[in-house]
Amino acid sequence: MSSDTRNVLLEPVEYKVTETPLGTWRRHLSTSNALFEEFTSHAHVGGLPLLHFTRGKSPETGKRKTARGIIAVGGRAVGVLAVGQIAWGVVAIGQVAVGMVFSLGQAAFAAVAIGQLSIAVLFAAGQLAAAPTAIGQIAAGQYVLAQYGVGEHVWDMRGADAAAQRLFGPLIPW
Repeated sequence: MSSDTRNVLLEPVEYKVTETPLGTWRRHLSTSNALFEEFTSHAHVGGLPLLHFTRGKSPETGKRKTARGIIAVGGRAVGVLAVGQIAWGVVAIGQVAVGMVFSLGQAAFAAVAIGQLSIAVLFAAGQLAAAPTAIGQIAAGQYVLAQYGVGEHVWDMRGADAAAQRLFGPLIPW
């Protein structure tokens, strides 16, 4: 078979493996200069590595590998603390961040969420925010501080509800 028609995904992959005191690095640089890196810590908690880091596409599958660990960092990350373009965890930071407790991202969803678009169970802050207590350019909730707000107790450009003033007043420096 000629070299330009072979499927390199079917061939064994040779990684450069580096053992460190903290964990193992696996790296692969393809002939097209596509770099794949993965770090997995030696320390584990509940079957998950303490730290798992991924970068690039796996040479075995041609797809991005999801980082999974107590601390997970990668394009896609799932962990207690997850950091990635798409992050899912107890605490999540990413372009799309879904957190059980806290999220920070362009689109953030959690009990407490901060992001350009933030939707939360307790508190949200962002350009577009929705939660029982919300702060944003456009916000919706029970207690709202916004340029334009919708809710029961709203303080926005159109006026200020007394309950909203009591809650948000200490945040305003004047």
